[in-house]
Amino acid sequence: MRAINYYLIVEKIKEAPKKVGGLELTEKQNKDIRYLKAKVVSVGDQVPVVAKDDVVWYDKHAGHGIEWNEKFYLVLKAPDIVLIE
Repeated sequence: MRAINYYLIVEKIKEAPKKVGGLELTEKQNKDIRYLKAKVVSVGDQVPVVAKDDVVWYDKHAGHGIEWNEKFYLVLKAPDIVLIE
């Protein structure tokens, strides 16, 4: 599986639950978090600065899911990436 053009294929990184005042917040309760982390699996040929295996942060409302070989991936457009670790 390879991304083309301005697309990236990423795998979400599960974050440990946040603690606020001693209470653990679930993923659904973290509504104030706008950006999520993911590991890049494939990069389209027109994405200049992102490389395979980079860890990126993206807008949580961006992209769409795809299942490939029984694994779930997210397909993003390059402008949806906000930073690279």
